Amino acid sequence: MLIIENLSNTIHGKKVLKNISLRIKHGEIAVLLGSSGVGKSTLLRVLNNLNSFDSGDITLDGKSFDFDKVNQSHTVGMVFQHFNLFDHLTVKENITLALEKLLKNSKKEAEKTAIDLLKKYGLEDFANSFPADLSGGQKQRLAIARTVALKPKVICFDEPTSALDPMLKNFVAESIQDLAKQGYIVLVASHDIMLLENLVCTIYLMQEGNIVQVADSLDFIKNKENYALINAFIKGR
Repeated sequence: MLIIENLSNTIHGKKVLKNISLRIKHGEIAVLLGSSGVGKSTLLRVLNNLNSFDSGDITLDGKSFDFDKVNQSHTVGMVFQHFNLFDHLTVKENITLALEKLLKNSKKEAEKTAIDLLKKYGLEDFANSFPADLSGGQKQRLAIARTVALKPKVICFDEPTSALDPMLKNFVAESIQDLAKQGYIVLVASHDIMLLENLVCTIYLMQEGNIVQVADSLDFIKNKENYALINAFIKGR
């Protein structure tokens, strides 16, 4: 279980996260819902050691989160909004590079893992292509495959459907749900209410750096009147 307690963060003198607390079990999805600038992406960046925090505690499976080792141990994986692929490397090399350089896999081992993941995500025919040759949806799938290759315990998605059409949004939702079924802890930062329609998750509505309402997605669908703030956000989009 990932436990975040009273997490606060300041960037350039501005309080971005204010006493954030949440608990996510393996196999569960937490959707951080809210408008741009409320702190959703910042929380993911803190978990990935890309932003620091002022105060609070984070534990994973009963142990304190070791930010000195989180990047070396690949405890947390991140699928960035703009994918952050290596344009000068082939699709396959985008996966094998980290496996060889960071996990010290042999070239043969890395290539087998890469091909298996490319098959899983429907990219096998593009193994020797470059990211520039891929569509937005294909780049998204490659970004997911590259993250999964390092076998993190926690996978973060930053606005994963921001540039995708509805059909591709469904595929991304299915991919996220599948990762949860595999036992990953999944966090999704999004303002896309369509994504909620395809995920079984816990919704954390964020406003001005605070979590202001929490709802189980299935209960929310049945009892929207019990979640006035989330319902108002969705109706206002």
